[in-house]
Amino acid sequence: MLLCVSASHKTASFELLERLSVPATPVAPLIAEHDECVQGAVVVATCNRFEAYVDMDEPVTAGVALGIEATLAAIETATGVPVSELEGSYTVLGGSDVAEHLFSVASGLESVVVGEGEIAGQVRRALTESRALGTTSAELERLFQRASEAQRGVKNSTAIGRAGRSLVRLGLELADSRIADWSTQRVLLVGTGAYAAATVAALRDQGAADISVHSPSGRATKFATKHGLRAVSAETFPMAVAHADLVITCTTSEHHVVSAATFAAGRTRAEAAVEATAGGCPVDHTARRLVIDLGLPRNVDPDVATVPGVDLLDLETIRLHAPLEELQATDAARDLVRDAARRFVSVGERKNITPAVVALRAHVFGVLDAEVARVRARGDEGGQTEQALRHLVGVLLHTPTTRAHQLAETGRADEYVDALSALFGIEVTEPLVERGTAHPDGIADAG
Repeated sequence: MLLCVSASHKTASFELLERLSVPATPVAPLIAEHDECVQGAVVVATCNRFEAYVDMDEPVTAGVALGIEATLAAIETATGVPVSELEGSYTVLGGSDVAEHLFSVASGLESVVVGEGEIAGQVRRALTESRALGTTSAELERLFQRASEAQRGVKNSTAIGRAGRSLVRLGLELADSRIADWSTQRVLLVGTGAYAAATVAALRDQGAADISVHSPSGRATKFATKHGLRAVSAETFPMAVAHADLVITCTTSEHHVVSAATFAAGRTRAEAAVEATAGGCPVDHTARRLVIDLGLPRNVDPDVATVPGVDLLDLETIRLHAPLEELQATDAARDLVRDAARRFVSVGERKNITPAVVALRAHVFGVLDAEVARVRARGDEGGQTEQALRHLVGVLLHTPTTRAHQLAETGRADEYVDALSALFGIEVTEPLVERGTAHPDGIADAG
């Protein structure tokens, strides 16, 4: 049984999501180790959401409670956020709803900016990380692989895939109103990850040419060489901040990389340099400067907003300006997602009914073998009677086998199992889990 515990920009505050994004230890192994009924766990953590996908090997009524308990306990242990503080900030999905939700997430339909492209890579990386941690399961592998397929289908078949904007591009669009000529802007990029690469592309699309990069982890030179930028060392970083017209941060650092003190130090050094060399370049304190913080947790100390002439634009502010969904394109994308989710569940239900089909065939072929033995004992020249019996059994089994799959796909597998018990006394020893149902009362907001 699949379960998803989700805290996102729709249910949780930015401050809470920020705290969930910096676990002291990976969350997925803690979930997987909680109980033997937990078969696997994959955690998707982005600037907009923190979601745990859990595979439970347990009858449905107990599995939901155990899965939620395992996830919340792991979150508290890894992040220090108490379970009581999570109340009201997360939702729980089970059964067939899990597939539709993840497919929607991977396709950008649940993002702040509907259709944004970064989330697809983040979902793929979540599976890769869980593989490295040894916390995936066969069903979670299937779920995440089908999610990537659904995302590609949405991207290739709808306007969402072609027009979706990212948080990076939305942030630059918000900055565009105050920038007359991007080609004259001195831009300092802090970070060298996937978001940094996307930011460089977006900046160049806007016309920015003077771009330098700094990496708190020391990877600036390699990134600068790859993208044709200038690398900024740790020693010259404060001065680069003070001189830049636009500073964009997008690192995974758990500490602030830019603060009011950074500006103060940079301006002090710049003024000292001017005094020491007549040819120095003083900092223009009257010019308006912009800092865009795309990091989670925050890369920029809020005190930057108190620096004269500096404006701060962070993820929370960018979210407030996120555009409304393009309804027609979104509807088409959601139709594709629902179809993909139905196919995923259908395949899962076919696997789920397999023990019952195997039990019926074993029973029937057991009876057949006994009859064939008697026929052989009486003398079956040429084996014609045996052949006829085997053909008859194959024909008779076709309809109940087909019917089993049809019932499973409509959530009626239990009826098939009950019929086997009532008609033939066959007891299916492997329990069937109804994937279309997650809780006897339904799963909704569990917070």
